[in-house]
Amino acid sequence: MRYLLFSDIHCDRDLCSQIVQKSKHAHIAIGAGDYAMFRKGLDLTIERLSKIKIPVVLVPGNHETLNELRDACKMLNNFHILHGTSIKIDGITFMGIGHATPITPFVSWSVDLSEENAYQLLSKPDDNFIFITHSPPFGFLDKMENNQHIGSKSIKRFIQESKPLFTVCGHIHECWNKEVKLDGMPLINAGPKGYEFNY
Repeated sequence: MRYLLFSDIHCDRDLCSQIVQKSKHAHIAIGAGDYAMFRKGLDLTIERLSKIKIPVVLVPGNHETLNELRDACKMLNNFHILHGTSIKIDGITFMGIGHATPITPFVSWSVDLSEENAYQLLSKPDDNFIFITHSPPFGFLDKMENNQHIGSKSIKRFIQESKPLFTVCGHIHECWNKEVKLDGMPLINAGPKGYEFNY
């Protein structure tokens, strides 16, 4: 199966066009959050991405709320929004959680979850599954310019306990377009240019 992974588009017209073009060579597209910029521009970004014709699975980032994302996608039957929920598409199960975990300091606009609330939202599907999270797990693809790790310990715990087939994240711009292994499982910080991944 060919997946197109992306995150952190932040209203960029050219990046939206690039994602749409790359989607023509994929079976399923996965978005790991931050389509808006500071809670603005979401509708226009989703309108640009609406040209994607394959199934699209999205989680909200910390630049948009769950309800804002649901409203923007409500007329798009091939767009599926996850947040503490799962869905099966073409026989493949997807589980997702959005927003920023842990809570982002110093900014009022960010849509965040505490570690405790995030873990309470997470539950392992009965099937093997693909995991989509805006925030990376602590210690993996979460290092800022100042070398500080700001990923989620709850997300890391969930991955280690539930063992998804692979995990897609975003949020940390310094780690865009990178792939590592967490306990042998692929973890990809997708980034905004579209990361093509076969599994």
